[in-house]
Amino acid sequence: MRGLLNFFGFIFTWLSLGAIAVAVGIASVFIYYGKDLPDHEQLAEYSPATISRVYSARGLVMDEFAQERRIYTPVDEIPDLVKHAFISAEDKNFYNHPGYDLRGIVAAVMDAAKGGQLRGASTITQQLMKNFLLDGSRNAERKIKEIILAVRLESTLTKEEILGLYLNEIFLGQNSYGVTAAAQTYFAKTLEELTPAEAAYLAAMPKAPSNYHPVRQKNRALARRDFVLREMFENGYLDKASYESEKAKDLITVQSGDIVSARNALPPRDYFTDEIRRQLSTKLEGGEEQLFSGGLTIRATVEPELQAAAAEALRNGLEKYDRSRGVYLGPLATIDPGLLTDEASWRDALADTQVPRDVIGWIPSVVLEVGESAVRVGIEGVDEDEDGHYLTMDDARWIGRIRAKDRPSAKPQAPGDLYQVGDVVLVKAIIEGGEFQRWSLRQIPEIEGGFMAMDVKTGRVLAMQGGFSYQHSVFNRATQATRQPGSSFKPFVYAAALDNGYNPNTIVVDAPIEVNTPQGLWRPTNSSNRFYGPAPLRTGIEQSRNLMTVRIAQDIGMETVSAYAERFDVYKDMPALLSYSLGAGETTLFKMVAAYSMFANGGVRVEPTLVDRVQDRNGNTIYRQDQRACRHCNNEQEAHDANPSTLPWIWNDAEQVMDPVTAYQLSSMMQGVVARGTAASTVGKLGVPISGKTGTTNESKDVWFVGFTPKIAAGCYMGFDTPRPMGQGAYGGTMCGPVFAEFMETALKNHGSFKRPQPPGTVLVKIDRSTGVRVPNSASGGNIVAELFRAGEEPAVGASGRYIDGGFAMSSNLPLYNGANTTLQQVTVQGKKKVIPSKPGFGALSSGGLY
Repeated sequence: MRGLLNFFGFIFTWLSLGAIAVAVGIASVFIYYGKDLPDHEQLAEYSPATISRVYSARGLVMDEFAQERRIYTPVDEIPDLVKHAFISAEDKNFYNHPGYDLRGIVAAVMDAAKGGQLRGASTITQQLMKNFLLDGSRNAERKIKEIILAVRLESTLTKEEILGLYLNEIFLGQNSYGVTAAAQTYFAKTLEELTPAEAAYLAAMPKAPSNYHPVRQKNRALARRDFVLREMFENGYLDKASYESEKAKDLITVQSGDIVSARNALPPRDYFTDEIRRQLSTKLEGGEEQLFSGGLTIRATVEPELQAAAAEALRNGLEKYDRSRGVYLGPLATIDPGLLTDEASWRDALADTQVPRDVIGWIPSVVLEVGESAVRVGIEGVDEDEDGHYLTMDDARWIGRIRAKDRPSAKPQAPGDLYQVGDVVLVKAIIEGGEFQRWSLRQIPEIEGGFMAMDVKTGRVLAMQGGFSYQHSVFNRATQATRQPGSSFKPFVYAAALDNGYNPNTIVVDAPIEVNTPQGLWRPTNSSNRFYGPAPLRTGIEQSRNLMTVRIAQDIGMETVSAYAERFDVYKDMPALLSYSLGAGETTLFKMVAAYSMFANGGVRVEPTLVDRVQDRNGNTIYRQDQRACRHCNNEQEAHDANPSTLPWIWNDAEQVMDPVTAYQLSSMMQGVVARGTAASTVGKLGVPISGKTGTTNESKDVWFVGFTPKIAAGCYMGFDTPRPMGQGAYGGTMCGPVFAEFMETALKNHGSFKRPQPPGTVLVKIDRSTGVRVPNSASGGNIVAELFRAGEEPAVGASGRYIDGGFAMSSNLPLYNGANTTLQQVTVQGKKKVIPSKPGFGALSSGGLY
C-alpha cells in the first residue's frame, strides 16, 4: 500500500511541478508579449470614421462624403435581432468568456489534429483587437497579443460597449463598414426593418465578404446564411417556426437588382455639393480628412426647386446656342459591334460606358443598326418593343455639318453619314400633348456657362450650376472660371460716379474718344459703332454706352473706380486702366452675383455662402455662417417683463460698403436696363421691376446677365472654355437674358417682393429721362421717370443736370456724332477749339469737364 501511495505521490508531484512549469511558461510568454502593446483604453474614446451628409434647406439628403461608408449607430439603438445574429455567427459564448474562448481554442486545436483546417477560434473581442490595434498576420505571436489585449479590454469596457464597437467597425463588403451601412447597401433598409434572414446574411459576411457575394456566390452565401439561422435557433434566439420560414426565403438584395438601392434615392453629385466639398475642405479645422470621416451633418443653403430650375434654364440656353450652330460633334463613346449580338450583351456594354447620366430626360443609347432613313437604337433602362426604337433623319435637320473622325464634314444626307453601329449617343423622348412622339438625338454642347442665385440679405446661395453636366465636366464655371465681365462691370463705374457728385440726370457726352496707351492709340466705340451726343446718366447704363462710361471713369479717376471694384470684391488689385471700366479684367460669376447683391440690399456687405451650419457627430456646431450677435438673448423672462427694451434682438454689424441713396439710385437706373434697355426683349418680358445689366465682351467671347430684386440676385455667364468668338447675334441680352428670365419665373413664386424702402433724407422728383430736365409733378408719360435725390440737391423745375465730357481732347480725324436730331457747335476748351455735338433740349454746351 505504501509503495502504491509513493507512486501516486510521485506522479502527483511531477504533475504539479509540470503544471507549475506550464503556468510559469504561459505567464512568461504573456508577460513577454504583453510589453509595449498598443493602448487598449483608447477604444473607450474611439470615434470611427463615418459618413458626412449634406442636407438641403428642406432637410432632404443631397449627398454623402465618405472614405469608408459607415453610419455610426449607438449600441443601444441596434436591434437585439442584429446582435443575436452576429453573436451566433461569430462568438456564441460572447457574454460568458473573459475575452477569449478556451473551449473554442481547444476544439479548434483538436480539429486541426484530426487533419481538419486550422480555424481561428477568435472571439468578437479578439477580432476587435485585431482590427483596431494589430495587423492581420496569421501567426502565434499575433494570436497571443490578441488574447492579452482582449482580456485587458474586457476589464475596461462592458460587453455591450465591446459589441457596439464591433458592429460599427466590421467590414461587410461593398465598401460598407458597420451593420447600419451594410443594411442600406444590401437591402436598402434600416436595422429595424431587417428580417431574421437578412440579419443572418449580414452576420455571414465578416468571415470573408468576397466569398459570399449575393449574386456571384449566391449558393455559398445561402449556405452560410442558413448556418447562421440554425445557430440562432439553437442558441434560443429564434423559434422553430421562424427558423424554418426564414430559411426557406430567397436571397433578394440590391445587388441582384430586386431592390432599389438607397443610394440611388440620392440625386447624383452636382456642382453645388462639390463646391461645398471644396470650400469646407479649407474652412474646417480638420480639412478634407474631417469632411470625409467626421460624420458631419452639413446644412446646405440650396433650395432644390430653384437648383433644378437653374440647371434646366442654363442647359436650355446652352443647347439653344449649340443647335443654332448646327455642328454635330460625334458620339460620346463607341462599343465594339461584337458586343451587340443580343439585348443582354448590349445592355451590359452600355451600362459600363462612362457617359453623362445627370441630365434629366437625356438617356444613353447605342446604335444597333443603320438603315436607309433611320437608325435603330438600344436605350438604357427602356424595354425593347416589337417595332424597336429609332432616330430618323428628320430629327437631324438642325445639323449643318459634322465634326467627327471618319464622318463626312458636310451636311448629312443619310443616316450612315451621321451614325455607325456601336455609337453611344444621348436621346430624349419627345412628348406632345401627353403622348410620346419620337426619340430625338441630343449632344452635350461645346459651349459652357454658369448660373448662380443668392439671397441678397443673408448671402445664402440658393442655386448654382457650374456647367451643362457635372458628370461631363466637373469644372465649376460659376466659381472657378475667371472671365471678362464686359459691360456687366459698368454699374461699379456708375456707383462710384453717384458717390462722387453725379446724379441720375447728370448729362454725359457720347462722342468719339482717343486715348494714348503703351500699346498704341485706343479708340473705344459703342457696340453699334455710333455716337449719340449728350444724354443723362440713366441712358448711359440703360443703353450700355461705352463712350459715356469711359468719360465718367476718366472724370472721377480710375483709381476711384478701382477702389470700388475692390471694395465689392470683384477684383483684387485692379489696375487703374480705362479699359477696365468696360470690363476688360477677369473675375468670376460668384463674385459678380455677390457684388450685385449689395446693390440690391441697400449697400450692405454680404458674403455668399453655400452652408448654413456644420455639426459634428455629437450635434455640436463647429461652423456657422451667420455670425450676427444676439443682444439680451440670455436675459431672464422676469427682466424682459420689467424692461421690454431688453427683449432679444439680432444685431447686424455688417459693413456698409455703399451709400443707401446710391444703391437706390443705381437699382432704379438698372431697372431701366430691363424695361427699356439691352435686356428689354428678354428679361423685360417678365413684366416686373427687375434691375440688371447685360455684358458682352469684344468679339462676343463672353456674355453675361446679372440681375436682382430686393430679395434675390442671380447671374448667368456663357462662353467657350477656351475663349473664342461666339458669332453674330451673341450678346448678354440675347443669350443669358432668356436663361435668367426662365429661372426667375420659378424664383419669383417665393422671392417676388419688389418693395424697396426709400432712404431717409431723400426726395423723388420727376425727370424727363431723355434730357435730364426736371418736369412738374403733374407731368406724365412714358418719357417721365421718378428719380431719387438727396434733399436739397434736387434740380429746379425746368433745369437739367450738370454736363460731363471727361476732359477728352477731340481729334479732327475722328468721326463726329452720327445720331439723329443733332447740330454741331464749336467751343473752346483750355484755349483750343473743340467740336462737340449738341441735341435739342440740352441747350448750349460750355467748355470743361464737369459743367
